[in-house]
Amino acid sequence: MYSGNICDIKGLFVGHAQDFAAQTGCTVLLDDGTGFTCGVDVRGASPGTRELDLLNPENAVQQIHAIVLAGGSAFGLEAATGVQKALEKKGIGFHTKEAVVPIVCSAVIYDLGIGSASVRPDAKMGEEAVANATDKPVFGAVGGGCGAVIGKFVPGSTARKSGVGSASMKLPGGGTVAAMMVVNAGGDIYDHHTGQMIASATIDGKPVCALDATIFDKVFGENTTIGIVATDVKLTKLECKRLATVSHDGYALAIRPTHTNVDGDTLFAVSKGEYKCDPIILQATATEVVARAIQNAVLGVEG
Repeated sequence: MYSGNICDIKGLFVGHAQDFAAQTGCTVLLDDGTGFTCGVDVRGASPGTRELDLLNPENAVQQIHAIVLAGGSAFGLEAATGVQKALEKKGIGFHTKEAVVPIVCSAVIYDLGIGSASVRPDAKMGEEAVANATDKPVFGAVGGGCGAVIGKFVPGSTARKSGVGSASMKLPGGGTVAAMMVVNAGGDIYDHHTGQMIASATIDGKPVCALDATIFDKVFGENTTIGIVATDVKLTKLECKRLATVSHDGYALAIRPTHTNVDGDTLFAVSKGEYKCDPIILQATATEVVARAIQNAVLGVEG
């Protein structure tokens, strides 16, 4: 497995909450309450998201206060309401005359086919995730990745367990870039350095390659890899947007195929810090770290 995680960015915290029996949950990224700059890029054609319009660089809000990665398909967006309530109680949010309004963005995966379809992340689970937030989180089949699986395109095959993966890399000048990914891909997972497939569906216990299939199961909207790439390099909203766009190349390095009509692939980019870095170096390193985090999501979970 690759080393590091998203909490190597000073001031960021991760909280998980899940129902292991139902195999669903949510993961929240928080900071120290001061907010962070964020951009987003959606590449999959079947996304489930909340509050993405305000991340448009031309829109007024400059800082957000949490990102929620959840299971439960569109039902799981309710977890963000619980995160918002928990932050409001702490006085964290955008200050208006009448109230403090926490800005919480979210994306979800479809995990209703695993465990119980009637149990989904809700507001209570979102509040629990905030309470569990730490700068020393665990990763694997927890939180938003509790019900994640990969390899769902080959008819008659059995999907392989996945989860939440994270990794980080140092940048020239002392900065860091990191990623946290919930990997629920329809495709297979590859080591992009060797070209070898490292996780896939199986038939009778033997790995099968989606790219060798002549017929695909059209599992509409049931495949999504969502995540966050974060850095302590100081970026504007526009620069975060560009970082999210370029970092999607990490999906293509590690997942084959990806960004299809039946994926909801969504990637947030977060900046919290004061370091400086050449944008091309930052973008290239972020692409690598996204691929590493995706690979860690399956390497850290027993198949």
